[in-house]
Amino acid sequence: MKITNIRFAKLTVPLVTPFKTALRTVTNIDDLVVIIETDNGEVGYGAAPATPLITGDTHGSVMTAIDTVIKPLLIGRDIGELSELTNIVQSALIKNTSAKAAVEIALFDLWGKLYQAPLYKLLGGGCSQLKTDITISIDNIDKMISDSQKALAQGFDILKIKIGKDIHQDIERVKNIYQAVKGKALIRLDVNQGWTAKQTVFTIQKLDAVGVELELIEQPVRADDLAGMRYVTERVSTPIMADESAFGPKEVIELITTGAADIINIKLMKTGGLSNAIKIADICQTYHVDCMIGCMLEGSIGVAAAAHLAASKSNVITKIDLDGPALGQYDPVHGGVNFNLANISLGDGAGLGIERIDGLVDL
Repeated sequence: MKITNIRFAKLTVPLVTPFKTALRTVTNIDDLVVIIETDNGEVGYGAAPATPLITGDTHGSVMTAIDTVIKPLLIGRDIGELSELTNIVQSALIKNTSAKAAVEIALFDLWGKLYQAPLYKLLGGGCSQLKTDITISIDNIDKMISDSQKALAQGFDILKIKIGKDIHQDIERVKNIYQAVKGKALIRLDVNQGWTAKQTVFTIQKLDAVGVELELIEQPVRADDLAGMRYVTERVSTPIMADESAFGPKEVIELITTGAADIINIKLMKTGGLSNAIKIADICQTYHVDCMIGCMLEGSIGVAAAAHLAASKSNVITKIDLDGPALGQYDPVHGGVNFNLANISLGDGAGLGIERIDGLVDL
């Protein structure tokens, strides 16, 4: 099975509710779909959202990186040489992690089709049933409580609360949401780099004092402030998770060995795809550090690949944050992984198992 072409399409899904963080507000899931064609008629699907504030990638930059640099290196190569193909992708150019991720997802999809097996089984097997948390966007307290209660009614029992704009308002948000869902759901806080190290310690102490119990706090300080992450981790008992601070294996090793984080959040758009994500999971297992598998605001193509990885590495990927498809008004991707609110089911189809995609617009 040899690669003959790589082309692009766009896929847009409106959100049920606008997605609000400390960094942005979004109303649609907008994916750039990467389609790798082969000489036997099989195609592999990958995808990437535009995340200029996180990875620095836009759809335009992803397309240019793939079309002008990565694609010429892959045309004519055999899908069976997966290790060599991922080495080519990772060494083709620096950074551009979303472009690399989209290509790798499509390559792994084809690899599964080559051997006629679901991707998670080829990666090591595991349980085909996962359960994700759901993101509660930052808003006024009443709206956030209402969104939290709606999520509970839909069967979610882990809430990831977006905060990080104003520390005093954040404290009030968390206190009120916690009282509204106490005993019904676990609370994760995602600060999106919105606080300083001292503000983080202050906030956790304030929440501890009124009995708020948190499962974890995600990326409270700037991505490049590893000293600040370590300052917080050393002073609080609430687990601190690195997200934007943890892109690749080297950064993860530094975070772990310096004591800057208790948990690592793996996202394929940060790691540059599955090959580095697998390395990170193995590093964390070596150091006895748990991982979360997360996603950007993206649809079910890229998130399906993340779900397959989570199933195959469930001994170390113990936390699931793959709610992207659940935030959309519908899922245009048929076959493969089924995203049903909190419940994620991996099918038996080869690779990602995708049968068809509605609404693709060729680019």
